[in-house]
Amino acid sequence: MITNEYIKQFVEQAHRIGKAGLTQCSSGNLSWRIGDEALVSGTGSWVPELTEDKVSICRISTGEVLNGVKPSMESVFHLGIMRERPDVNVVMHFQSEYATAVACMEETPKDFNVTAEVPCHVGAEIPVIPYYRPGSKELAAAVIEGMKEHNSVLLKKHGQVVCGKDFNQAFERATFFEMACRIIILSGGKYMTLSKEEIDDLETYVLGKKTK
Repeated sequence: MITNEYIKQFVEQAHRIGKAGLTQCSSGNLSWRIGDEALVSGTGSWVPELTEDKVSICRISTGEVLNGVKPSMESVFHLGIMRERPDVNVVMHFQSEYATAVACMEETPKDFNVTAEVPCHVGAEIPVIPYYRPGSKELAAAVIEGMKEHNSVLLKKHGQVVCGKDFNQAFERATFFEMACRIIILSGGKYMTLSKEEIDDLETYVLGKKTK
């Protein structure tokens, strides 16, 4: 059961995201799975200044709104990711400065692995989603598909989406995504990325995914 304490925690996390500069004004949205339901930032709400009365409660399986507060127009992909990924409890859509600049580049980078934090936390492969109108069913379908096996995606001319098991993991992925994009932009396009062998080495000795 979703209590006022859960809503209070959700609002606190929204403010944390805003203070980090990941969202501005009415851009971006956030969701949190609690059992069979999810808290979603309300449509038109400002994540950095989110208030408890602007938090929507939705049934994950159907998208039904349970408290009369209309959720963000992107709630379709938030709930869709949760349906596809039982390991995901938090979804964040954001438009931070440098990551959005990369999303608007004529030639989108194919490799974001500029530091070890990217393959270790964000994902060695980050799908790039073509531009679709915000809130459209086409965008929702593309994001849900892209997030089935990835924890982060870049939306062309729009923004980014990350997910995690909890707020800290989603926040970490968003922050390191922004860091990588800042490096890419500030380098003027002249940057190095980790080789496949270096990424494999990280997966072995940092993430413990493999044994030699």
